[in-house]
Parts: sequence; C-alpha cells; structure tokens
Amino acid sequence: MKRMLATVLALALSASAVFAHEFTLGNLEIHHPASKATLPGQPVGGGFLTITNKGSEADRLVSITAPTVSDDVQLHEMAIENDIMKMRQLPDGIEIPAGATVELKSGAQHVMFMSIKQPFKEGESFKATLTFEKAGTIDVDFKIEAAKPGAKQGDAASGNHEGHGG
Repeated sequence: MKRMLATVLALALSASAVFAHEFTLGNLEIHHPASKATLPGQPVGGGFLTITNKGSEADRLVSITAPTVSDDVQLHEMAIENDIMKMRQLPDGIEIPAGATVELKSGAQHVMFMSIKQPFKEGESFKATLTFEKAGTIDVDFKIEAAKPGAKQGDAASGNHEGHGG
C-alpha cells in the first residue's frame, strides 16, 4: 500500500511539473507564461504570467516580441475610471519592484498579442522574448490553455478583446 501511494504521489508531482513552467533571468523568475485559445477570426489574444523579482533593485518589463504569432505585442492595463472599465497600453512597460511578485492577468496588467496571425489553439505553444530594462532578454514559451468555459468573442476574461482600443 505504501509503495502504491508513493507511486501515485510521484506521478502527481511529475504531472504538475509538466503543467508548470518557469524561466529564470538573473534575479527574475518568470512563472507560467500562458495564453488562452482564441476563436477563429478573433484579432487579438491575451498573455498572462507571473514575475518574481528576488533582487534588491526594481526592474522593468519593457517589451515582448513573438514574431511567429504577432508583429505587434503590447503591454496593457485594465482599470476602472469613473465606473468605466478602460484598457490602455503601457508604453513605459511594467515595473517589477525589488522583492515583489507582479502577476499579469486578465482584468489587470497583461500582454496583448495584436493582429494575431492565426488562432491560438489549446495545447499548442509559441515562443516569445521578454526584454527587461536591467536583466536583459529571455526566451520563454507561452502555453495555450483552454478558453474560459462559456467564453465568447469580446469576453475579456477569456483573453478575448474584440474592439480593443489602445
């Protein structure tokens, strides 16, 4: 019985390692870059990840490129202003404070892959290069996950941003 429990536990841990993926650049740890599957004809896709700065100085994510999926990748923020949700591009990038973790997620700061070249399909992945002000550049893989159940075009929670303005 103990042997079977150990085997099940080992399999569970190895399965979780397959789904979690991390990258390290100096004092920065990039956790689970991911996007959501998109609908055919959807013009944009969202990107999500978590960045932990284990250093004593702030850094800044200044740009992301992903030429296989989009020639225009932008850093964005969603915020409520006067009871209206607005999305805006962050041309100066996203600060990663010293000793802090910043989560790029739906409904907050996130990545936008504009004018995507083909739909994002669940189970696939694509390469992207993250550029930081101090740490430099790192290549990562964005894994494409299932769209949010019941998601439809224009649903920001699924990474779908039809009619998205800058």
